[in-house]
Amino acid sequence: MNVHYFQHVPFEGLGYIETWLQARGFQVTATHFYEENPSIPNLDDIDVLVVMGGPMGVYDDHRYPWLHAEKVFIEDAITAGKKVMGICLGAQLIALCLGAFVNTARNKEIGWYPVYPTSSAKRIPWFESLFKNEPTVFHWHGDQFEIPYGAADLLTSAANCNQAFLYQDHVLALQFHLEVTPDTLKNMVGEGRPELIPKAFIQEEALMLAEQSHFRHNHELLESILNKFML
Repeated sequence: MNVHYFQHVPFEGLGYIETWLQARGFQVTATHFYEENPSIPNLDDIDVLVVMGGPMGVYDDHRYPWLHAEKVFIEDAITAGKKVMGICLGAQLIALCLGAFVNTARNKEIGWYPVYPTSSAKRIPWFESLFKNEPTVFHWHGDQFEIPYGAADLLTSAANCNQAFLYQDHVLALQFHLEVTPDTLKNMVGEGRPELIPKAFIQEEALMLAEQSHFRHNHELLESILNKFML
């Protein structure tokens, strides 16, 4: 299987997804949009597209000229029936490509907070079963997507609705970061520290970094999702 991923900033890479892919011997290629002259692959050469997060917004084409080409490729991948998975900004880009709006979230959400299955998650039993115990996951976002027409709205949180959706069984969007590792989280905190202004749903840095027990469960959840979605 050929997996290609889009990375927008150096400090938000694949994280634990890379561990999962390497263990299965998949061919992995990447587009690093933060590098000069980023190259987008031929759609026929990939089986799966993973779109990672980043601090930019989906409408910031004037600041990031490559965003237009990225959106076109995501839309083409969806139309072609490729498996497409997005995390945070990646999820928002997928929603936009499916015709939904992306707006400023009701609450900026940074830190470890639980997510809850929606009533429509019952349409996707395998997904609902993974989240029925309302796991605590890692969030870092100030925008949120609306649910595209025809997609299943899967998760919500106390801060914001619309935390995940599945479209036609081959497109999955997650607003949160199951992939974070202790090292990648430290990098995200280091780059995003100015956003850590004490507020509802913005966790203190020390507490955020101290929550080591959540990583293993988040990675188990991610493995289960990838096993079902990609294999």
